[in-house]
Amino acid sequence: ESFEDDGVAALLNEAFVCVKVDREERPDVDHVYMKACQMITGSGGWPLSILMTYEAKPFFAATYVPKEDRYGRAGLLSLIPRIRELWREKQREIQESAERIARTLAAESAAPAGGTIDRAALDRAYEILVRHYDGEHGGFGTAPKFPTPHNLLFLLRYWKRTGERTALSMVETTLRNMRGGGVFDHIGFGFHRYSTDAEWRLPHFEKMLYDQALLTLAYLEGFQATGDPEYRTTAEEILGYVLRDMTAPSGAFYSAEDADSDGQEGGFYVWSMEELANVLDAGEIAIARAIFDLGEDGNVREEAAGRRSGFNLFHMKRETLSGAGGGHAPDHELRERWEPVRKKLYDRRESRAHPAKDDKILTDWNGLMIAAFARAARTCGAPVYADAARRSAAFILENMRCENGGLFHRFRDGDADIPATVDDYAFFIWGLVELYEATFQVEYLETALDIQKRFFADFWDESDGGFFFTSRNGERLIIRDKALYDGAIPSGNSVAMLAMLRLGRMTADAETERSADRMADLYSQFVEQNPAACAFFLASLDYLLGPAYEVVVLGGNDEAGARAMIEALNEWYHPSMVVLFKRDNESIRLENIAPFTKELSIVDGKATAYVCRNRSCGLPVTSADDMLRLLR
Repeated sequence: ESFEDDGVAALLNEAFVCVKVDREERPDVDHVYMKACQMITGSGGWPLSILMTYEAKPFFAATYVPKEDRYGRAGLLSLIPRIRELWREKQREIQESAERIARTLAAESAAPAGGTIDRAALDRAYEILVRHYDGEHGGFGTAPKFPTPHNLLFLLRYWKRTGERTALSMVETTLRNMRGGGVFDHIGFGFHRYSTDAEWRLPHFEKMLYDQALLTLAYLEGFQATGDPEYRTTAEEILGYVLRDMTAPSGAFYSAEDADSDGQEGGFYVWSMEELANVLDAGEIAIARAIFDLGEDGNVREEAAGRRSGFNLFHMKRETLSGAGGGHAPDHELRERWEPVRKKLYDRRESRAHPAKDDKILTDWNGLMIAAFARAARTCGAPVYADAARRSAAFILENMRCENGGLFHRFRDGDADIPATVDDYAFFIWGLVELYEATFQVEYLETALDIQKRFFADFWDESDGGFFFTSRNGERLIIRDKALYDGAIPSGNSVAMLAMLRLGRMTADAETERSADRMADLYSQFVEQNPAACAFFLASLDYLLGPAYEVVVLGGNDEAGARAMIEALNEWYHPSMVVLFKRDNESIRLENIAPFTKELSIVDGKATAYVCRNRSCGLPVTSADDMLRLLR
């Protein structure tokens, strides 16, 4: 509307030095100036427009600005000349205002008041989520409705800790309704960005890699907690989409698929009844209509007029849904009849113009996807998922590491560039820890520890604790602060805290665990005031509060016994547990990084498990049942 308009471009270039920033390439810049926008305007969003002095200090912020004046809002064509005139006539006042804003940003970025935090913070967050929960359709709030899988991961831990059935019900209703809604792609799988309505029916059609990763984790944990196979199936469908459409030949994962194709938002995903009749026979259409809410006039409404557009998006009919809260898949027989119909529709859809693919590779989002594939390899017993995680990790380690052992943030067209942020380090370390537990290859633990050293050296705040968003060696922005709020993805500090706890427990490194304790104390007051905005931090706090377990399995020559133990652990839902496998061929390497395992030995030549808490291990057991009995 504006940035491709010659007239607007001429005005912009006369008045300003224009810089367009890809916020996914430069999350550090986006983080600083989104904070400024929220401070100046009281809210945030994208596209983000900032006017700043030549010292990079902001004095004006807005999100969407129309081209022309509209409904009392100034458009760019009138706004630009007015600001240009103000800069000429009142430059000193504008610069003073920018100085005040910069000082306020710096003050707000100072270390929060510390304290202590306990289980009560978990209770308060739960109570707030209950208040914002949509009991009919699942999810939180109204339209637009975002998946927020980190809320679900917290609620599952809260249910595990307290036995509160409502927490589990909230998770299940949300998982089922999202899977049944149009926010899920029933033809090609994967989740769209968010729902424009409260019922999960009509999405914003963009597909983001991080959503696929986090939702995979939520569905896998839902499966472990309940045993409902539909959640496992959904996770596998998401991963199938990622392997097919979002994986580079190198094995790394692409960032996103656009909402538009051929200039139409969602055009790739919607169907007229006439087109469906050209693809399917009458019996197949009957199967589709038995499951999905399809109509001759369409079920997608025009945004402006609200009229039915004549196009249908596949979302399940409420009357055909099963399970508490609705949103579940139809019965097994109907599902089997639907699958060949789906394949025919998928094949036809492949002939359409595809949405554009954002093929840049980001370390942080790949880290999340590595974690999801690795967890799926364990939960689903599928080595192909571990292979996918391995390939992505290998790509990053071979192509996106700096000479000093640190990380780059972005890779595209053969070029690795942009210093990594806290998210890159935290998410990738998390992915490596999950990959170790999926493969038990010690090299992944060794690499995680190596990268963690660089992470602490470049990001850790020695005086107050916590990780800065940017490296001490990175580009100097007007502030350098620490982020804790969860957004579309969990905050880097929250994930770092979880990764530190798990690495600390695996290696019996008390110093790493103390750093996690410092983070909990540092952010205690902030989290107590904003608990529902810090769901992943509270999931990490749940781990810190315990009980948490370290399980060490020794196989020796009893491969079948060791495999039975590991499979039992993979089936059991206990998010506050790490597993080490001491294999004869790698025992020395493991003992070097986890010295407490040196004293653990096999009993009577049988596979043996030690269940440990706080680096103190109980007596060995030689059966999976006895091991689980100790954990319970």
